[in-house]
Amino acid sequence: MNKLVKRLVTVVRGNFYQSRKRAIFAIILTLSMVATVMLSLPLNAQSPPLRSPGAELRGVWLTNIDSDVLFEQTRLKKSLQRLSELNFNTVYPTVWNWGYTLYPSKVAATAIGRSLDPTPGLQGRDLLKEVVEEGHKQNLTVIPWFEFGFMAPADSELAKRHPQWLTNRRNGERIVKEGTHDRVWLSPFRPDVQKFIQDLIVEIVKNYNIDGIQFDDHFGLPSELGYDPYTVALYRKEHRGLAPSSNPKDPEWVSWRANKITDYMKQVFTAIKAVKKDCIVSVAPNPQRFSYEFFLADWQKWERMGLVEDIVLQIYRDDLNVFVSELEYPEVKAAKSHIPVSIGILSGLKGKSIPMQQIQTQVQKVRDRNFAGVAFFFYESLWNISKEKPLDRQTSFQQIFPTRTAYPNLLTGWKP
Repeated sequence: MNKLVKRLVTVVRGNFYQSRKRAIFAIILTLSMVATVMLSLPLNAQSPPLRSPGAELRGVWLTNIDSDVLFEQTRLKKSLQRLSELNFNTVYPTVWNWGYTLYPSKVAATAIGRSLDPTPGLQGRDLLKEVVEEGHKQNLTVIPWFEFGFMAPADSELAKRHPQWLTNRRNGERIVKEGTHDRVWLSPFRPDVQKFIQDLIVEIVKNYNIDGIQFDDHFGLPSELGYDPYTVALYRKEHRGLAPSSNPKDPEWVSWRANKITDYMKQVFTAIKAVKKDCIVSVAPNPQRFSYEFFLADWQKWERMGLVEDIVLQIYRDDLNVFVSELEYPEVKAAKSHIPVSIGILSGLKGKSIPMQQIQTQVQKVRDRNFAGVAFFFYESLWNISKEKPLDRQTSFQQIFPTRTAYPNLLTGWKP
């Protein structure tokens, strides 16, 4: 009996030590794994939003307003290379701004008398060709941005040569203030205006190896406008001689003009696809309620009709609660259930520096809700015009985009 008891004690003691060894081994293994992960993170990382998705838009708008990136070939080339190094994958170079094209245009030469924006840094160059060639070399998707849409400077050659193309308020006034600038708007309801804008778009699609083309709210019209003689006559013709409401916000008057712009959007979409079927038609609007009520741009309807293949929703908000609420609207959720919907984030303005922490937080909120990606307005404010050091900003963007990933292209198999 004593021998049996001793044998049982020995077995129990052995099992205890074996269990303790296994437990210690498991603890050591866990600590080792944690240490490995911690050491792999960049030093001084501020809990960056990390993700390695199969596809994610990582875009930036390149404009000629408050920015020098487009005005010198070497600077442009180095900027595109740096974006690629930091794992961005898409650029939106402006091609129509201040009443001029930023590429040599036969259409513009005929209508305006100038084939190219007269800014010295653009002369003797084909800016769009440079962006397409170097961008593709750097594995960047290139989607030209039709920035001014139907808008033009009040003193532009376009406005002077074609005063009949301009629309106005009910009191006859044409000037619309944009900050300190005087703007005028071409009437999107006139066939001659429609032909001019469409010819510019088709010219770009036909002559350049672009991946898509992008419009925004400027492809609409401020809702206070539309009282020009041509538009009023067209409205009367379709309303048994009745004049449009004197209230520019009248629901029926807003709807009629918005529907006309939608009809034109369909016409442009068809024209683009007739030239290049795989050219993505992208829109970068404000939230639906603002776009529709203030710019007659019914992007929700465009999307439902299949006229939009990519949306980059501009949500330039400092208040995080407001920013998040804009992500949750039903029309936004509906759109992102079947086409790529990304979020435009403000990275800063000439007189307004946006902290990197705010940018990181907003990117994370977008990723938490499974949007297709983010784009930043605008290039210069990524790191060149900021209160934070350029190198620190670039390091932060590299933490946000730690690895390369593809542009979420609906036409090449993207799924929600």
